[in-house]
Amino acid sequence: MSAILKAIRGMKDIPPCDTPYWQQIEKTASDLLTSYGYREIRMPIVEKTELFARSIGDVTDIVEKEMYTFEDRNGDSLTLRPEGTAGCVRAGIENGLLHNQIQRLWYQGPMFRHERPQKERYRQFHQIGVEAFGMDGPDIDAELILLTARLWQNLGLTDVELQINSLGNTDCRNNHRKILVEYFNEHKESLDADSLNRLNSNPLRILDSKNPALQSLINDAPRLYDYLDSESVDHFEKLKSMLDAADKKYSVNHRLVRGLDYYGKTVFEWVSNSLGAQGTICAGGRYDGLVSQLGGKAMPAAGFALGLERLLALVKDKMDGASKTHAYLILAGENAIQAGLVLAEKLRNEVSGLQLITNCGGGSVKNQFKKADKAGAEFALVVGETEIENDVVGVKYLRENKEQLNVTRQELVKILSDCVK
Repeated sequence: MSAILKAIRGMKDIPPCDTPYWQQIEKTASDLLTSYGYREIRMPIVEKTELFARSIGDVTDIVEKEMYTFEDRNGDSLTLRPEGTAGCVRAGIENGLLHNQIQRLWYQGPMFRHERPQKERYRQFHQIGVEAFGMDGPDIDAELILLTARLWQNLGLTDVELQINSLGNTDCRNNHRKILVEYFNEHKESLDADSLNRLNSNPLRILDSKNPALQSLINDAPRLYDYLDSESVDHFEKLKSMLDAADKKYSVNHRLVRGLDYYGKTVFEWVSNSLGAQGTICAGGRYDGLVSQLGGKAMPAAGFALGLERLLALVKDKMDGASKTHAYLILAGENAIQAGLVLAEKLRNEVSGLQLITNCGGGSVKNQFKKADKAGAEFALVVGETEIENDVVGVKYLRENKEQLNVTRQELVKILSDCVK
């Protein structure tokens, strides 16, 4: 017998018992984003490798270590998308969505990073991403943060903390970088291997290290905020004022830098203490230079992405994940099979939203009742020789202590319609 094949490490099946939870989160997010005026865009899962090298940054961990990159039959280097912003910007430019226009866009789907699997952190993971183009003020930054806060509220999520920071402009970061490199060089003997690798390529990322042995050194490091230009300071102060006015609590985290090169000015994260060291469930900020960096006309932009696996881990116990089955159609006898299939289609035509399972594959009436109960159906509908002869359908209540009825199809439609409501 052949060996059983299993899913690739870090890539997880989502079985039918879990998909209702996913669907509920996706629908809640979709409804909310639509209400704010965001429109869905769908992009390919595979892009040219150059797109991510140019946008995310050649010396980031994602590009250096984590991307699934391969050469196709034409010799082109292609990559499974590790994040969605770069692809969204590429699609916006290519489809003429960003030229002198304001756009509010969102997307969802799988992303891929070859990293060590951890709690609710996989090599194939799922995100909802939101991107806003053409607005340069802190008001859109605030809207994105308030939108996410409302999503947590709609999902019943309370154990999250908002952290914000400003990365300023390129000149600010370059000036700070020089001072930061000098500081860490003075303490080089205290740095771990990852930090030593980042020292000359991406020193800001050292500030994001989770190594407990480095925390004291990082806390004493020069703050980027002290090197911000007046415009960046004004932008950040106005954002804080807007969040204060909306009564949205936050903390300023001067070590919050994000791992992607395209960010500038506002960055933010929503963090939970319930997921261990990797507690970020949503992160984003401004990336005003990315559109021009990828060949489009210069345009301000901001956005965020939230991880569905992590979010689901936090809200699953607050959700009703049961797949609602209204009725199960039991067919007793050979003649009932055809009559039952015809009846089922008529009922689906007449009762909007009806979830009806028709028994297929035969089986005794007793076993069919067991299937109806296991499916969680409210009613078992019975069609047999007697019911066909009398033009009625048997109705047995499976969740209430009521007597079985024989009803006409018109009466059945009313019963099922009331159930669906």
